[in-house]
Amino acid sequence: MFLGFQLLFLLLISPFIIGIFLYGIKRKTEFMGKAILTFYAFGISFIIIMLIIGILGKKKVLEKSDFYGEYTIDRNYFSGKQADWQYNNFRFEIKENDSMYFYVTDGEIINETYKGTISTLVPYKSARLVIEMKNPNHHILTSNPTIYREAWGFFMVFKSPKFNNMYFRKAEWKIIE
Repeated sequence: MFLGFQLLFLLLISPFIIGIFLYGIKRKTEFMGKAILTFYAFGISFIIIMLIIGILGKKKVLEKSDFYGEYTIDRNYFSGKQADWQYNNFRFEIKENDSMYFYVTDGEIINETYKGTISTLVPYKSARLVIEMKNPNHHILTSNPTIYREAWGFFMVFKSPKFNNMYFRKAEWKIIE
């Protein structure tokens, strides 16, 4: 059906569109020619703007290498004392050898480290993260994160039985003031 519509457009509609455009060029000094060319300029501008919005708004397709790095609590998603406390007490790191280190901290001081490994599922368009932690495990890591892709990056949401949803974003930990 879609192929039929394309052929119909190519054979019947596109010559009509080109013919009107050529008529507008021939009569560019008259009112009707100016109106036709203005309509075409708006139409082409609209198509270009929609293409740019589509390209810029396209979600990032993740690969395994995109997950490597340091992650901290995203304090911009939910701000306040609880987010600041979580930021100062939990962070993790995924290294290029597919190892994961989850840190329970008190600011700069690391109190506990939970170790594990990561892998990805790739039967989807974008890779999905699978975490396997060694026992004992931390309650934040009882399930795999949900990954929310954005145009320029992504963030992970862990479902904690104690804190509910915890939002992590790739970022280096810094002292908050």
